[in-house]
Amino acid sequence: MTQTDMLKLAQGIDRLSAAIGAWAAWLTLFLVLMQFAVVLMRYVLGVGSIWLSESILYAHAALFMLAAAWTLRDEGHVRVDIFYANASPRAKAIIDLLGALLLLLPFMLVIVLFATPYVVRSWAMLERSREMSGLPVVFLLKTLIPLFALILALQGISQVISAAVKLRQRNFRRSE
Repeated sequence: MTQTDMLKLAQGIDRLSAAIGAWAAWLTLFLVLMQFAVVLMRYVLGVGSIWLSESILYAHAALFMLAAAWTLRDEGHVRVDIFYANASPRAKAIIDLLGALLLLLPFMLVIVLFATPYVVRSWAMLERSREMSGLPVVFLLKTLIPLFALILALQGISQVISAAVKLRQRNFRRSE
């Protein structure tokens, strides 16, 4: 695979992460409207809704799990790395490459391996809420766990490709 092909693959993954993240961002509007409805119903009308409360919880989980790769792509995750901020572009590329290869990708693999049987069991029984009037789709919520890991792993692969290409470029100066 040529360097150009690798970059196209990384850009395709970046576009996919952005599309999923942008779609998930619309859940924020749903969250605000549903939370407003719950507060209005509880404090003005004096009624509660487990269904609405669980909808808010599900949307919140979906928002964070589906937008995580987009956030990684845009370097929005918190870094507790005092060396990264002042590092040269080459050092940053090395940190990104090693971080993805040694930490991100193995951890996402572990999540997929451990979550898959959990999700399969949930689908097998079409798991529903413990609450009588709760949502009957707990299995869909649990499906977000391996989906999150797969999408984040894809973005990690894009990060590996981008860092490797940067490190292989001849005009990539060490002094930058």
